[in-house]
Amino acid sequence: MKRALQSCLIVAGSLFTVAAAQAHISVSGPAFAGATHEATFGVGHGCDGADTYRVKVQIPAGVTSVRPLDSTLGKAALEKDTEGNVTAVVWTKAAADVLPADTNYYKLAVRFKVPDAPFKTLYFPTLQTCRTADGTETIAEWVDTSGEHGSHDADAGTPATHPAPSLAVLPPRSPGWNKYTVNEHVHDLSVFQDALIVWAGKAAYSPNPNTQSLIMTEPDTEVLTMIHPGTEIWVKY
Repeated sequence: MKRALQSCLIVAGSLFTVAAAQAHISVSGPAFAGATHEATFGVGHGCDGADTYRVKVQIPAGVTSVRPLDSTLGKAALEKDTEGNVTAVVWTKAAADVLPADTNYYKLAVRFKVPDAPFKTLYFPTLQTCRTADGTETIAEWVDTSGEHGSHDADAGTPATHPAPSLAVLPPRSPGWNKYTVNEHVHDLSVFQDALIVWAGKAAYSPNPNTQSLIMTEPDTEVLTMIHPGTEIWVKY
């Protein structure tokens, strides 16, 4: 580790702040490989002024031991395949409880076992059904799993694209340096948003702008922009 970067890491923890990504339907994370995770799905808006009436969250393959919580939106119901695996969780409001306008924020919680797949991204395609006072229903499909979509202002209404809620899976960690072999192609280094620095050979990355500036100017040090499968990395938390 270069001396300048070592000095910067001493104060990086106090300077680092994480900017929360804005999404229409979000999911809390990250999750850790092989562990139990309680994910909270946040439903920030209804549809064009109408209240949210039903939310169906699809459960990706590999996610097991799914146990949802009832919500103020409604009781949770499970959908399963022929082998008994949970494929979706659905929360539905009683028709009499539908609000006359889009005024409320809803939280939907599910506890599950995370697959042992470090650095994988889990997508939860979601169907949001809204209902007006006269019973007219509209559906917003949050099902894009490409990982390529524009930013969204949480207070600006429905974005042009419809990204599915996504959850980053991280390997177990301990304070200080952690050594990993990455078996997934990591294009989005925001999975390290709470790390101090990441090293892969002579390349480095930090979510802290001060540390990242030093990486960019440090002799014989490259800027890490993506990680290929089979790469050995060191991460300091």
